Formats: sequence, C-alpha cells, structure tokens
Amino acid sequence: MTTKAYRTFVRLAVFSLSSLFLVSCSDFFDPSTEDQLNGEDYISSTSEMYTGFLGILTKVQAIGDKEILLTEPRGELIEPTEQSNSELIALYNYDDNLQGNSYANPEGYYEVVIACNDYLKKMDDYKDNPNVDREVWSDLIASAMRIKIWVYKTLGEIYGEAVWFDTPIEKVTDISLGEQFQKMDMQELTEHCLSLLTSGYEGTRLDREADWVKMLDPSNVSSPASSEYYYWNSNIPHYPGLLAELLLWKSAYLDAAGEDATAYYKQAADVLLAAVNKYICDQSTSGNPGYWIPSTPISGKYARFWDNTTPYRQESVTAITYNYERNQTNTLLKHFSNEFPNKYLLRPSKAGMARYISTEFNPGTANNHTRYVCTFGNRESATPYIAKFRPVGSTYRSEAYQDDVHIYIYRAMQYHLMIIEALNHLMRFNAMETCLNSGFAAFQPETFETDQTGEYEGFNRNWTKQAEWGNRSYAHAGIRGQYALSARPVKESILELGKERTLRYNDLQILDEVMLEFGCEGKVYPWMNRMAVRYNDPSIVADRVCEKYSDEALAESVRAKIMNGGYWVKYDLGIK
Repeated sequence: MTTKAYRTFVRLAVFSLSSLFLVSCSDFFDPSTEDQLNGEDYISSTSEMYTGFLGILTKVQAIGDKEILLTEPRGELIEPTEQSNSELIALYNYDDNLQGNSYANPEGYYEVVIACNDYLKKMDDYKDNPNVDREVWSDLIASAMRIKIWVYKTLGEIYGEAVWFDTPIEKVTDISLGEQFQKMDMQELTEHCLSLLTSGYEGTRLDREADWVKMLDPSNVSSPASSEYYYWNSNIPHYPGLLAELLLWKSAYLDAAGEDATAYYKQAADVLLAAVNKYICDQSTSGNPGYWIPSTPISGKYARFWDNTTPYRQESVTAITYNYERNQTNTLLKHFSNEFPNKYLLRPSKAGMARYISTEFNPGTANNHTRYVCTFGNRESATPYIAKFRPVGSTYRSEAYQDDVHIYIYRAMQYHLMIIEALNHLMRFNAMETCLNSGFAAFQPETFETDQTGEYEGFNRNWTKQAEWGNRSYAHAGIRGQYALSARPVKESILELGKERTLRYNDLQILDEVMLEFGCEGKVYPWMNRMAVRYNDPSIVADRVCEKYSDEALAESVRAKIMNGGYWVKYDLGIK
C-alpha cells in the first residue's frame, strides 16, 4: 500500500470504526446486527477493501457469544438461575417450540453470510480495477470465505441444517428456498464447505493468511505484538482448524454409514500437526514455554486464557476480540457473572461441577485443581458462577461491567484434542495416549527419526525437551499431564474389545476430557453431536446432559427428546 493509500485508509477506518462501534449505552448488552451492508458500492479504492471487511467483523462480533448462550443451557454443564428468563429456561427444558426465542433464532448467523456475500460480490466487481493490490485482495477474499464457511459449519453443528446461498440479498427475510437457496443437512453442508475450502475461490487459495500488521501498521512488522492490529490477525477462523474440524465431521458420517474414513482422519491429523509444528518450531515463538502445546506452565496460566484483556498468545489460535472502550461488547458477563450490574442468568449445575472433582470421572483430581478453581467461582455457595470470564478479584478488568472478554473460535488445546480424536481412528493408539496423558518429555529425538511403524508420523523432536534450537524447559506434557492429573484410561489395542468398541471407548474418554477442558465455551455440544452422529447413538448426548436435571420427570422428558434427534436445535425461519 502506498503512503497516500495508507493515509486514506486510516481516515476511512477511523470513520468506519466510529460509526460501527460507538453505540448508545442502552445497547450495551445487546450488540446489534441490524445494519445492512448492501446498497451503494463501497469498494472503489484499495483502502475501502479494508473498511468493507470491517463490516463483516462487526457482524461476527455480534454473534460471538451466541453459540455459548444457545448450546450451553442445552449442554452438560449449565442451568438457569432463579433470575433467568423464559427463553433460557425453554432451551434448558428442550421445549419443542422455540419459535420467537431470541437465543435460538439463527438470523444473526445468516446476517454474517449476507455481509460476506455482499462483500464478495463487490470485491469481484473491483478485482480488475488497475488500482487494486491483488495480494491484499486475495488475502481479504480468503478471509471472507473462511468466515462464511465457519458460519455454515457452526449453523450445521447446532441446527443440523442450514440454507446455503451465494446470492447477495439485503436481509434475512429475503431468503427463500429455490435454485439459489438450498437447504442442506449437516452432512451436505460438510461436503459443500470442504469442497469450497479446498478448491478455493476463483483461483484464490483459502489458506492465505491476512497480516493486518503488515497491511496497516508496517512500521511494526518486526515487532508485531507491539501493534494495535496484532490481534486482528486472530479474528479470522484458522484454515487448519476449520479444515480439520470439517474432516472429522465428514469422517463421522462415513463411519456411521460403515464406510472407510481413514484417508480423512489422516488428513485431519496431518494438517493439525503441521499447524502446531509451524508454531513450536518458529524461532520467533519457540522460546516461549509451551507455545501451542500443553505444558506444565499452563496449569498456572489457565485463568489468563480469558481474563487477560487480549487473547493469550500461547493458547490462542483464533479469537473474536472486543474492546470495551470502543463499545465492542458481548453478553457473557451479563449472563454468568453475579456481580452488579450483571444479571446472573445462568450458572453451573451441581452435577456438572462435581465431574471436575470426581476421581472416577477425572482421575487424580482434587477440589483445588486448576480447571475446577478457574472454571467455577463461589463453588461451595448457593451462587456458583462461571469464573472463566471474570474471576473474583480480577485485576485485568477492574469493573464488573467491562464485558469485552474475547471468545475463542479455536484454542491450541482444541487442536490437540482433535489430533487425539483423529489418532484414535487411525489406531495410532500409543501416540494418542501420549498426547492425551503423559506427553513427550521423556522422549528422545531419535524416537521420531527411527519410527518405522508410522505411529509418530508428523511429530518431531520439538515436542520433546531436546528441540532443534536447543534444550527447552517445557516439553509437550500431555493434555492431562500439564495439570498433573492421572492418566485417563484408554485402550491401546483392539484385542480386548474389538475394533469398533475400542474406538468408541476411546472416543468417549476423549469426549469426557473435552467436557473438562472446554466447559462453558460452546465447544462441547458440537463435539457431543459429532459423536452421536458417528455411532448413530444419541444416548452419548443424553447420558451426559441429563445428569444435570434434579427433576426426574424433566430429565426423562429431555432424554426422550434427545433420543428422538433433539440434539439438533429446531427453529423454523419461515422460509418458503
């Protein structure tokens, strides 16, 4: 970008940010997604490619907390409080009719799609302009497409279906079934998203990474963490995570049909291992202990993942960021915090909390263990709350109403648990067990160099204490080893149970670990749904969800609905 173009962009960006983010105080707890982007062409210069993209990011910010607030009341951990509202209670009760329920309504997701389609159309019209910077154009196209694909993946894993469309429209009510608006179930969405993600967009590869520091703050390229745009890089769903998650969904459907999914599990493992290797091997980041790998310092930093004012570098892959000072907010504290002026609408259930300190469910745990004390506040009182988003006495957000906590789309531990899921189905059980439990601290570099079995394909010496750049203090310690927990029991051979029962046994152990690691992050519910699909067995969901209901009649009602396919949220957009 030329100096003149850069200055033009700065002026436009300041205007855009001011108009998009500075909302009234009455709207503080209710981010609006009503602004329509469609209308007069807004892309007429290179700088306006950026400002148009900002419109998409504001739509993403507005739906950042939606998956958490929609799925957690239906999930295994959360219940409504006495102060809760009828809409959240309806989700918790698995009510059959959720029409008009603002939490269940998927319109916010479709508004992101509308914004992406509008932007892509205008970018297509602009691509042959002699002033266009084609590298920047391609980076932004790839970013917009990954956001769109991520939104559809999210719609599918929550609702089990979505209406796909590429046609620019102005509002959600313009969606109508037909040639250009196709309703797809989750299996069809998975296939379509994978096809787009791997084939690209009009010759543009979708694995391109936009570097906002380079584009907007070139003076800080050599020290990107010093730039105010540093965390903009993390707002776009990361290609490896998105690809791997879709591959795991595809594999689950193939497993359910009795077809061979080995190639897709391998592709998922390979792409995730390559992504992790890139960062733990990068000289600019590898000096940081535990960068993108589970390591012993994480135990003391777990709370910092959320209560830092910025995403935690060593754990953050992709995160939706907010800035309270610019009125960029979400409603997580409103719902989960019991400090005024927050509403305390949702809390952890007793059964959900008990799992964290049950030595049967969580071997080697105790009531002072890291994930337990960092996930829950007021644990022994009548008002327990989710403490991830604002621990008592937090020094990072001095006021209880500073509701700008970032929301992770992908965390590093998510990558590792997806690797573990893929390794299980590749029957690379030794590598799976090592990643889940004890880690690689005791491994020697030659282990990977002399491995003839393929067990550790994709791993390298940088996961050990003897890295390429020298001895490292903190090797990969395992998901459970990083918290000094006992090993979770997994099967490392199919001899005892046979292949199918062994894979299922291990999958359920992995799912139980997912429940502990990602409590109240909106990640467990989709993971449970994928397991239910893979084994054609909704009881995988029901067994975990129904434990939280103290009312036996309600528990049986919810179980019956889940067993009848109710693990998908049913909502009719009224599309004709």
